[in-house]
Parts: sequence; C-alpha cells; structure tokens
Amino acid sequence: MQTFHLGEFTVRRMGFGAMQLPGRGVMGPPRDHDEAIRVLRRAVDLGVNHIDTAQFYGPDVANQLIREALHPYPDDLVLVTKVGSLRDAAGNWNPAQRPEQLRAAVEDNLRTLGIERVGAVNLRLMDHEPDDPAQRVPLEDKLAELVALREEGKLAGVGISTASVAQVQQAIDQADAVCVQNAYSLLDQSDVAVLDLCDEHGIAYVPYFPLGSAFPHLPKVTEDPAVQVVAARLGATPAQVGLAWLLAHRENILLIPGTSSVAHLEQNLAAGDLTLGPDDLAELDR
Repeated sequence: MQTFHLGEFTVRRMGFGAMQLPGRGVMGPPRDHDEAIRVLRRAVDLGVNHIDTAQFYGPDVANQLIREALHPYPDDLVLVTKVGSLRDAAGNWNPAQRPEQLRAAVEDNLRTLGIERVGAVNLRLMDHEPDDPAQRVPLEDKLAELVALREEGKLAGVGISTASVAQVQQAIDQADAVCVQNAYSLLDQSDVAVLDLCDEHGIAYVPYFPLGSAFPHLPKVTEDPAVQVVAARLGATPAQVGLAWLLAHRENILLIPGTSSVAHLEQNLAAGDLTLGPDDLAELDR
C-alpha cells in the first residue's frame, strides 16, 4: 500500500522530514542553501506530499526554507509541525509546554510557513520531568489547547510525540489524535505497544530514528550485518532495506527520513519501491 491517511488527508507513505535542513546541531542556516531548496523541490517532484517540520528547527530555518522552496504550496501537500520545545542561543532544547506557549508556537508555524491552517500539530512531550514547575502542565490541559486551536481552524489534526501507551490513549480519547511520532526501527521495537494501539485505531504512526539512534554510541540499522546481507542480495543500500522493512512491517507506518542532499533524498525515496521477499523479511525479523 503506497498511501495512508493522516487525519482527513491521504498521503504517500514516503514523506520527508525537514530536521536536517538547518545547520549543524539543527541550528542556523544550512551549509548549502541552494541544495536545501533543491532537496525540497525534488521531494515534491518525486511525489512527496507529507513534510514534517518544526519552528524550533533552526529555529525558524526549516520553515523558512520550506516556504521559499514550495510556496504557493501544491494542493495535496500536507505540512505537519510539532510544538512543545524552544531553542536557546546555545542550541539547548528547552521545554515550552504551557498552553500559551503551545498556542504561540502554532501561530509562529503558521506565520513562517505562510499558511492559515497546518495539516497536523504534534505535541512533543519531554523525555523527562521539566525542572521548572511552571512547565509541569497536565497532559489534559495541553491537549485541550490544541483542540481549541483545531476548533478555531488553525490546525486540522492533533498528534503526539515521545508518548507512552497511556498518553497516546489519552490523546485519542480527548483529542481524536491522528498521528503519533515515537522512536521505532528494526533494531529498536520497544515501542511496539504504541504501534499496536495506533494500528488498532487506524492512526498513522510516524517513527523517528527509523534507521536507529542518531547518537554515536547506539546501534544503527545500516551497520547491522543482517541488513547489509539483505541489501547486497537485493542490490540496495542498507538504509533502503531498513526503511522498506518499516513499510512492510505495518500499513499505518508513515516515513519521514530527512537529508540535506538531493542524491540521498532520491536513495531514501527509492525505498518505497523496494520489495522485501518472505526470505528477506524472515532474515531481518530474526
């Protein structure tokens, strides 16, 4: 299946994530501005109609590049953003979980993207309890603010990110959540309970770190011997095999691999056309 629904929209399962477009550490301008613009335009040329971004990528940079490259946007292009964090001058990811901060972040995304309504907004929960008591906001209050913004016509769907099973269930019950963004890959299937819950409710599951952790000391799918063996047999790259496994794993998985290179973009998107046979899948699953 080449498409899946993202709330009210139907999108191709191979999308694009804009996180790698800004400079090192997701801060500042891109290393090659013109190449970043080419990446975005080439993605749309190749059929991508789901782009994931955030105001805090840069900050501002990813959204500004998307607008420069693609505005006025194709009618079928779904832009998805996330809120819940802010960057400081040192590049730290600071919590911005208060309802008024979530509202301001949605407004900032609309302004920089040049749109009146965003396809979906993911509430990015923090990995740990914030030190600042003012940031310890009940999930109910945060979801309520996004629901209010949806009712005002500023976003089409509510999503949630870095969330537990209980938090995802709450987002479904309270906000009719349309998508979940959690870490998941061939090598890290610890979030399978959330994936099962999304599958049960027909909700899009959008894994980040789809090729393994971005942290140097943690395993990467592309370095796994079994992945490399399957890739060599199929004449594909290990990255393509890792992405194709996710597409074959569940029909509700949407992928948003990111890159700042046109060549790498084309390789990633080609994973959507890679067929893993029963023997390949069995070898990878083992």
